[in-house]
Amino acid sequence: MDAETLIIGATGMIGRSVIAQADECPLTILGRHALADLPPHHSQHVAPPDDWPAIIAAVRPATLICCLGTTIRQAGSQAAFRAVDLDLVLAAAGAARRADAAHMIVVSSVGASAKSRNFYLRTKGAMEAGLAALGFDRLDILRPGLLTGKRHGPPRLGEGIAMAAAPFTDMLLHGSLRRYRSIPADVVARAIVALVDAGAPGIYVHENDAMRRLAD
Repeated sequence: MDAETLIIGATGMIGRSVIAQADECPLTILGRHALADLPPHHSQHVAPPDDWPAIIAAVRPATLICCLGTTIRQAGSQAAFRAVDLDLVLAAAGAARRADAAHMIVVSSVGASAKSRNFYLRTKGAMEAGLAALGFDRLDILRPGLLTGKRHGPPRLGEGIAMAAAPFTDMLLHGSLRRYRSIPADVVARAIVALVDAGAPGIYVHENDAMRRLAD
């Protein structure tokens, strides 16, 4: 893993797991809130999102990892959701690209499409399209379905019910529907860590089975 790897969205399920599993090489963590008990080989910058582009420009990461993501309910409105999951992601990515970052790894969502009638999936699709237009040498897009694992912060009732039902609903998803199966956040994180050293140029989309292979 390159020492100049910067991660945003490190306080969520996937981001925390990426930090825990990057146990041999340092990460630079950029966020709105400080992370406690951070391993000493990692460093962090704490700043409001408006300051992130300047910090990214100063760090000049070779690779940007983005695990940012919220929900419309948590954000409070569609506009607030879009401000995080689209505008903030593209602002950070644009700053990284202007600082000559060659590689970006981003967590999106299964079903993401700029043409979707679903607002959430349409926003994720627009985010993917915006990143592709920035011209990274390599762009890795991870599209997990329902994430399972221990979530920090306030519980999400609907998500908790879905997690409990996941072992049963997953058994019904076969063939092309396998991509909609649930996936542990730790598996997605291991896939991200494995992708940091990927060298072949291009745009790559990784869904459930592909992420599991990378994690192994």
